[in-house]
Amino acid sequence: MKKVAKEIFDTVIYLGVVFLLTLLFITFVAQRTRVIGSSMNPTVYDSESLILEKVSYRFHDPERFDIVVFPYQHGDKQNFIKRVIGLPGEKVRIDYDGNIYINGEILEEDYGAEVIEDPGLAANEFTVPEGEFFVLGDNRNHSMDSREVSVGTIKKKQILGRAVLRIFPLTKFGGIK
Repeated sequence: MKKVAKEIFDTVIYLGVVFLLTLLFITFVAQRTRVIGSSMNPTVYDSESLILEKVSYRFHDPERFDIVVFPYQHGDKQNFIKRVIGLPGEKVRIDYDGNIYINGEILEEDYGAEVIEDPGLAANEFTVPEGEFFVLGDNRNHSMDSREVSVGTIKKKQILGRAVLRIFPLTKFGGIK
């Protein structure tokens, strides 16, 4: 009887340790997220599953063009996935021809799926506040992003992680550029 009780106790301890390690991994290292919507087409698509890396931003700030995930502040636990365009302290403006200006110079990038039709809040040059980031979806005319009042710039502490790996669908498994 003592042997059976010890086996049960050992199994419970083992499962508890596995659960705790899994919880710590998901909280501090990496987690899976699912893409909802088309705002990041053609980079990632609706229903794809991604892995977020959560460690590096503890040691440095996000970099321009990183793909980050953050919670939408006015939604029902909905996360947004966007690309970092403007860094803290930079002056950002988008003209009506769809050009993105950073500190008065056109940003050379080709992530946008199309020419921006509505510059939104970025129609007038503004400075990205310290500790915050200006983000855009790659599907620029079908993205709720920093051009919208309800999204605005994103604080570093709001960022859940950086999308680094596509795990589903399996035919597209691999890193995300």
